[in-house]
This record gives sequence, C-alpha cells and structure tokens, in this order.
Amino acid sequence: MAHPARAQRRLTALAPFNTKPRLGGRASLLAILLLVVAGGGAFFLNGSSRLSAAFLPVNFASGGTAAGNAGGAPITSSANRAATGGLDPESVLQKTLAQIKQQRMDNALTEIDRVIGAYPNFRLAHLIKGDILLARAHPINTVGNVSDAPQELLDDLRDEARARMARLTSEKPKDQVPRYLVQMPPEQRYALVVDTAKSTLYVYENKDGEARYVADYYATIGKNGMDKFREGDNKTPLGVYHVTGNISREQLNQRYGKLAGQYGVGALPISYPNEWDKRGGRNGSGIWLHGVPFDTYSRPPRASNGCVALTNEDFMAVAANAQVGVTPVIIANGVDWVSADDARALRQELAQAVENWRRDWESLNTPNYLKHYSPAKFSSGSQNYQAWSEHKHRVNAGKTWLKVKMENVSMFFYPGAADLAVVTFDQDYNSSNLAGQSRKRQYWMKEPGGWKIVYEGIG
Repeated sequence: MAHPARAQRRLTALAPFNTKPRLGGRASLLAILLLVVAGGGAFFLNGSSRLSAAFLPVNFASGGTAAGNAGGAPITSSANRAATGGLDPESVLQKTLAQIKQQRMDNALTEIDRVIGAYPNFRLAHLIKGDILLARAHPINTVGNVSDAPQELLDDLRDEARARMARLTSEKPKDQVPRYLVQMPPEQRYALVVDTAKSTLYVYENKDGEARYVADYYATIGKNGMDKFREGDNKTPLGVYHVTGNISREQLNQRYGKLAGQYGVGALPISYPNEWDKRGGRNGSGIWLHGVPFDTYSRPPRASNGCVALTNEDFMAVAANAQVGVTPVIIANGVDWVSADDARALRQELAQAVENWRRDWESLNTPNYLKHYSPAKFSSGSQNYQAWSEHKHRVNAGKTWLKVKMENVSMFFYPGAADLAVVTFDQDYNSSNLAGQSRKRQYWMKEPGGWKIVYEGIG
C-alpha cells in the first residue's frame, strides 16, 4: 500500500528563476539562496549534525579508493576533515544563508569563502559568491548573474540549485521507511535507495531485518531522466538491483586510461538489466554508481549517461561498506514511504505466502504447490506455466519425501510496479533421490487470488 502522502513527498518542478519579480539586492539574494542552500554531503532526517561513523566521508584527494574497505570496517572523516580544515560544506552554506537572513553580507561572504577555500571545484559555491558580491551593487533576480558564462553551464547550476533546495525543504520522513525494504537478511548490512525525483540516494542499515535510516546524499542521474529501456538512451533504470563489483580508481585508470576521470574515485556496477528488465524487453549495460570528475565537486541533477553519480566524498562513504553481490540498490522515481508498523504488516503478509509455498512443495502435493504460480503470467527461462506444471508433476512422482530449507531470505517490493515483489534466498534442497544447494530468486505478484509467483530462477 502506497503511503497516502506520496504525492506531497515527490520533487515537483519549480517555477523558472527568471519569472520571479525583481527585488532589492539583499532580499533578492535571500530568495535565491533559499534555492541553493546545500552541500555535497548528507543532510539528516532527525535534525542531528551527526552521521553514522560507517558513512562519514574520507579523503579522496590523496588518491584513496573505496575498494579494499568493502569488508565493512567503518571509515571516518578524520583524513578529509584534516584536508579541509574541519569544514563541512553543507553546514557552512547553511551558515551563509543565516548570515544573509540577518543582513550580514560580509559574514555571508566569509562563510562562502570558507567553502570555496576547502572545495575550490564546487562550482555552485562560486556562483553564490558572485551573486553575494553583485547584490551589493544592484538588484538581481536569478542565480548566476553573469553575462559571459555559457548558458548551458548556468542552466545546469540552476538545476542543481533547485534540486538541492528541494532536498533541504521537503518533508522529512522521520518515522517512516521506503516501502520497498520489506526484509533484509543478516548478510545485507546496508541497503541503498535512489529517489530519482529528488536527486537523492538514501542509505539504510539492517537492524534485525528492518531498515533504519543512516544518511542520504545528493545524486545525479541520466541526462534523459529515468526508466531506462534500451542501450544508449541515457536514462537511469528503475528497479531492484544489487552491487556486482567495486572498481577502484587504480582499476579504472588501468581499464579506461584518460576516460577513467569521468568516474572519479571509483565505481560500483549494479545488476542492470535484471530478470524483470529482460522479460520486459529492456536492454543495455554498464549502469554504475560512481564518483564525479576531479575538476568538479558535483554534477547537475541530470548529467550522466544513465548511471547514478555522487560527489567523490559521498561515493567513498557509500562504497566503503558496499558488499559485492549482496548490497541491494533500489532505484525509484519517487519513494513510497510507510510507517514501521505498515512495513511489518507487509513483511508478514509476503513471508506467509512464501512459507505456504515452501510447505506445499515439501508436501509433494503437486496441485497445491502449483497453486502458488500464476497460470497466465509465470515463466522460468523458456518454460511457461504449462511446461513448468508438467515438469513438476513428473519430478514429484518419483519422490517419496522432500525437504526444503530457506536461509538469508530478502524481500523487496519493486518500484513502479503495483504489488510486485522480489524474493531471493539460499535454498537447501533434499529429497529421496536428489539433493543440492542453490541461490534462488522469485518474483511474486499480488493477483485477485493472492500472491502468485510469476518468475523463478537462479539468483
């Protein structure tokens, strides 16, 4: 069930900046900065200035990489704080706004200079400084009051300002979680949820199978938006994926030479296209989470070829605890939020359906077992429901007993699809004439008769 406030929680297009009425210098600048306050790092749903130690940024300027720390050792911000004089760009930009509110323009200039001094490639900060200086002389009515800068660059920075302001001012789901995170097994320490509508990547920690908010970060997606369908469309896919690799900066340099710089400090490839994508005719490859070129601090909201890009600091923080083959990456165009109680109810409902399937399989009552599959929508490889049914009748007829054990069960609802869930688990299969272990993945869909399996295969 989608959260009732879903519509209000999505990023809506703001009116163009140049449609605002002209204001006096200070008032105009305040209105503009209300649209650009944010840095590259995380903001906090609970209003705290603290971040879980496992996701504090590390220094990337020295050539450090995320790979090698994927085993889960917490990283700290000590190296980065030392390199930048202990400065957090977001908090300083917020102080800049506070100074402008109090009409202390000299203090505001001092604060923004601190950001630029620590992050000289933060282009948006440079633009804000220029507007602070210009506001002293005459009224301004837009971000980036310069006549000789490329229009495309200014448009990109204005888009970034809109996205960052939307992140800062949107309602914070303090006591809610993404609906997609139904159940996380013990091996999954963290889950990543990307909201393409809000240019945000959320990090959630696994606490006894339930999701607990850790941090979130400004993120860039494909230049043509989301819902990838084919190779080269420059769109970011929507779906449930997993991290499939952790590519360090050194490895990028070895593989791509000069082109490696576009990925920044490293990359986390993900499992696009997944089984559901392929079934829907979607293709393409090479969708990653990665950093940004070293000549910039961040990129506009829509600037990649389909990947999800973070500032290099933020990527390092996320990648340090990413588990190859384990960490889920869920990409949605607007997150559905639910309460913790609703999340538990969803988990119990789906878990019971899966358990009923397992018990009916063990019973060797093939008709009851097959009732868990959708006759109209099921497929597994080249087999449709009819072929699957005939195969299972033949197999079960030769058995006298069967035991199925399931471990490390993960359950995630699929974004953008009504009542579709991905269930993955380790299967320990034993019977009177066959035994084996495998990783299995199923897609369950809620139909009028209840939850039914529409896909089953190796996970």
